[in-house]
Amino acid sequence: MNRYKSGRVFAAALLIAAAALMLVLPTAGAQAQAGAQSGQAAPAGNAEKGKQLYTNYGCYQCHGREAQGGVAGPRIGPNPIPLPALTRYVRQPAGQMPPYTEKVVTDAELADIHAFLRSLPQPKPVREIPLLNN
Repeated sequence: MNRYKSGRVFAAALLIAAAALMLVLPTAGAQAQAGAQSGQAAPAGNAEKGKQLYTNYGCYQCHGREAQGGVAGPRIGPNPIPLPALTRYVRQPAGQMPPYTEKVVTDAELADIHAFLRSLPQPKPVREIPLLNN
C-alpha cells in the first residue's frame, strides 16, 4: 500500500472513531439541550452524600479512594464525564464493571456521587512533589 492510500485509510479510521465517540459521549451542550427539551434539569447532587455513597457502594475498590483509578478501574475523578454519560455507563457498562440498575443506585444517588467526583481537588503537578524531583 502506498503512503497516499495508507494516509487515506488512517484518516477514514480516525473519522469513524470520532463519530463513534460522539455517539457514546455526546457533548455537554447537546446534553443540556436534551435536558431542557425534556423539561428535566440534571440534579445538582450533594458531594458529602456522594462521598459516603461512593464508599458504601464500594466504588473505591476499583477506582481508588480518591477516584484516581486502580488496577481494576480507571480514574473517574476529579474531572468526571458528564452526569448523563456517567449514568448511562453505570446502568449499562462495558468491560468488567457490573451494571448498577436504578433499583440499586438511584439517579439522585448517582448525582451525589458525581458531585463528589467533581469536588475532588486536582492532583499536584509532578514538579511540586519533592520525592519525584530528586
